Amino acid sequence: MIELRSIDRHFQVGDQLVRALDGVTLTIADGEYVSIMGPSGSGKSTLLNVIGLLDRPTAGQYVLDGRETTDLDDDALADVRARRIGFIFQSFHLVPRLTAFENVELPMVLAGHAPAARRARTEEVLAALSLTDRAHHRPAQLSGGQRQRVAIARAMVMRPTVLLADEPTGNLDHVSGAEVLAALESLNAGGISLIVVTHDDEVAARSRRQIRMRDGRVVHDAPTPGAAG
Repeated sequence: MIELRSIDRHFQVGDQLVRALDGVTLTIADGEYVSIMGPSGSGKSTLLNVIGLLDRPTAGQYVLDGRETTDLDDDALADVRARRIGFIFQSFHLVPRLTAFENVELPMVLAGHAPAARRARTEEVLAALSLTDRAHHRPAQLSGGQRQRVAIARAMVMRPTVLLADEPTGNLDHVSGAEVLAALESLNAGGISLIVVTHDDEVAARSRRQIRMRDGRVVHDAPTPGAAG
């Protein structure tokens, strides 16, 4: 469960105070599939960063799975991120010199997991995303859709409960984008909470709940028309 209570995120730019988030209150239940939309500068990416514990709010409370996170120190935040939250970005952020297998395995290496456990889990998530035959290819040898699926596998390897995707289809053609969304939706069907920031109305229409932002505030929060569940 994600609970945001009167969250502010303000930045000082010169002599101007920018209210990137202004009194945002939201609850996102376990297993929800939510899209966040809004024009550039509306606060949607800042909201995703706060939910992902990449950015601290200026004011308000953020409770994740019953735990208040606002006052956690950097080490504790990093621990919660590693165990609970997976990130997928528009630009993939894969390490060019590493193979797909090594990119997916990397979070487990950094977390100190044993080699046998790393190998088994990495093979599992690559297979789940139909990437077994690309495991030993480097990013430059993969299509855009394959690179994004490797990024999804890397985000899933630590078994997070929340998956945050920032414009996950923004650099992909229509067919590859549809394949990536299908992969994300399959994970959501397995119980993962999926939160997608997008500019694309077609992508948002696939979610079960749409949140729209403007000037740092939530201006619309409702089930997607015709959505199941």
